[in-house]
Amino acid sequence: MNKYKMEKNTVQETLIIPLYGRWLCSRMFPTLFQDESAEELMERIDYDFSELEKQSNSLMQVFGALEVAMRQSNLAWEVRDYLKSHPKAAVVNLGCGLDNTGRACDNGNCKIYNIDLPDVIALRNQLLPAGEREQNLALDLNDPSWMDAIGVDPADGTVLFAAGVFYYFTTKQVQRLITSMAKRFPGGRLVFDGAGKTAVKLMLKIWVKQAGIKDVGAHFSVKDAKGELELWSPLLFVSSRGYIQGYRKLEGPGVKPIHRLLAKIADGPLHLQIVRMEFKEVSR
Repeated sequence: MNKYKMEKNTVQETLIIPLYGRWLCSRMFPTLFQDESAEELMERIDYDFSELEKQSNSLMQVFGALEVAMRQSNLAWEVRDYLKSHPKAAVVNLGCGLDNTGRACDNGNCKIYNIDLPDVIALRNQLLPAGEREQNLALDLNDPSWMDAIGVDPADGTVLFAAGVFYYFTTKQVQRLITSMAKRFPGGRLVFDGAGKTAVKLMLKIWVKQAGIKDVGAHFSVKDAKGELELWSPLLFVSSRGYIQGYRKLEGPGVKPIHRLLAKIADGPLHLQIVRMEFKEVSR
């Protein structure tokens, strides 16, 4: 098998950490989470994982993997839930990286769109070439023309999701993006992860060098999703659940009391949450 070499200190390298987290969680907490795609990708990538492996038993590394995995599991739950009532919907992975949630949720009838910047899509096309009813699209989410690429009958519906994406955007950018989506995809659903200001600042401190972020304070954070975000548009109906324990209990082999304590802090004072937005139909 030919392996794809991933160089250090490149944009593509930023995709490694969430991938490694999903792989690690699949191994450490198999009853909570399974990601076969992550397992396959780890085999196909030529990369020096030694630094990540050194920390793989540390509390924060393990909990970080748990966070990544539960986020993905929750977003997949929301996608599958929407597909129950909209089986032919467009499933849109915003800022997809090397995540394969769309394909994992495939019901055999939906259309799958994976959107990211050109260098990421170039890598994805090498490692995760598009399957049947699937497209990998090299587009910038801050340019609203990406919505033109989503070919779906409005009656079939659209479910969009973003994992670890909006923290890179300013609040104004997120507001502009969401209000545009609400107009463009009536009857659709958007789900994404959000966090309070303290948590976002902690995360961005880690990512600052990689992402070139300068004004941390301007970046998107949310405490009270319904109270803050429904004000953006009359087309939004907003709800949220805890990021880690909002969909299922954190229990099973490998889960320790300290993990549950950290989850309680994350879902509580740090306001880590999965935000669901239903886009209302425009009355005629």
